[in-house]
Amino acid sequence: MDGYQQYKEQSVMTMTPGELLLLLYDELMKRLKRAEIALDTKNYELFEQSVDRSVEIVKYLKDTLNHSYEISTELGSMYDFFIYELSRLQAGRKKKTIQELQPLVKELRDAFAVAEKAI
Repeated sequence: MDGYQQYKEQSVMTMTPGELLLLLYDELMKRLKRAEIALDTKNYELFEQSVDRSVEIVKYLKDTLNHSYEISTELGSMYDFFIYELSRLQAGRKKKTIQELQPLVKELRDAFAVAEKAI
């Protein structure tokens, strides 16, 4: 496993900032899906872990915004909305909240993917 871990670390270290951003969005989408499945199976421990990790990812995205760009203010507001919805999700455990968040996250991820290709 040590060789695999080194490979993963090297892969991350050689990624562009855009690729890293997409990786974070992919992980966020994966965690939301995992939370949805955990709710379906009533695995509340996995649900809590998945939502907690989702919050951590969104907070990281917000903390790393470059405020020299005008769009950062709008993205910051979007991330605040995501954090609010994730806290609602934890409190209410409603699958509908996840289903409302998933397309928003995917749309934002896809927009960044298009921007990454244009660079």
